[in-house]
Amino acid sequence: MSAQTLAEKMISKNHMGINIASVTIGVGILTFPRSLAKATGAFDGWISVVISGLCACLIGWLLAKLAARFPRKTFFEYSSIIASKPIAYILTFLVCIYTMLFVSFEIRAIGNIAKQYLFYNTPVEMITLSFLLIVQYSVVGSRIAMLRLNLLFLPVVLVVMFIVLLFTTQLFEVENIRPFFSSDWRSLLAGSKDVGLSYSGFEIILFYAMLMKNPQEGTRAVTLGLSIPILLYMTIYMFIIGVFSADVATNLTYPTIELAKEVEIPGGFFERVESIFFTIWIMTIFNTCAMWLDITVLNLSSMFFKVHKTVWVLILSPVIYFVAMLPQNLVDFFTFADSVTYFGIAVVYLCPILLLVIAVLRGVKSNE
Repeated sequence: MSAQTLAEKMISKNHMGINIASVTIGVGILTFPRSLAKATGAFDGWISVVISGLCACLIGWLLAKLAARFPRKTFFEYSSIIASKPIAYILTFLVCIYTMLFVSFEIRAIGNIAKQYLFYNTPVEMITLSFLLIVQYSVVGSRIAMLRLNLLFLPVVLVVMFIVLLFTTQLFEVENIRPFFSSDWRSLLAGSKDVGLSYSGFEIILFYAMLMKNPQEGTRAVTLGLSIPILLYMTIYMFIIGVFSADVATNLTYPTIELAKEVEIPGGFFERVESIFFTIWIMTIFNTCAMWLDITVLNLSSMFFKVHKTVWVLILSPVIYFVAMLPQNLVDFFTFADSVTYFGIAVVYLCPILLLVIAVLRGVKSNE
């Protein structure tokens, strides 16, 4: 890395879009069909996916505009320029809390799902700890190298998802998706809110735009990065309703994994496709956790630049693990997920948009 030029260390618009798509397609894709089917009770839930996705694109566009006004600057630096250093310290600290909570949610989700589908006799505490240690190793290394893992992992995940959908086509029943357009606007809006967690991730543009070759292309990167999850979520929801029906989907904890369990590959070469599916999906969740932990370290380092990155990782990891182990059951876990979502809406959506408004009104932008 030391021999590379600055341009070679920067990432392109397409690479940033892939990073956004990868961090967005995390745990939420395994659970959102259940909450969406419960809210809409019909096949029309795909409309909620589109509505929520368009809202995410709009918010992401605004966040990208904010970051593009201050190229090569961290969130703390341009928050200080816009709203003074004391407020920047508070906002950045709140962002660090949010990103740490998100990492806790993701690693606990890995522990819960892996225990249910892969490691029946292994304590969830050990599964979660093992995964966190691997994430630590990734974050301590090169930031650009970590981000480039998405270029390798995301195509594999999408191909596996395509194979799962392909082999469940024969199980699709048209009667399960009827009647069409039977949901009212209130249920569709409620469904859009429930899908919100599944789109969390595009806000990384606030922190990684400084690594882009051309930060002005951040808005295009957000659009590209969110278009992949929108299309994927729509397809998955349609197949889950078509295979299981809305009534059954509401009673499945992880509908997407249950869909993979229905796959029967001719020849009997693989009898448990869901294990292969989940194993591949771990790669995406790994990248998601690594990026969120790296963003936490990046923001803390921007405030306390004398502390080495490795030290921050070692300090944060026990706290993240402790928080991840707080939920005692699935009800507590999903309540924790909702709390993280609402906290994130305030911290990484509303506050940065307010900063953008202030920056535009005052005409504040970087001198570079």
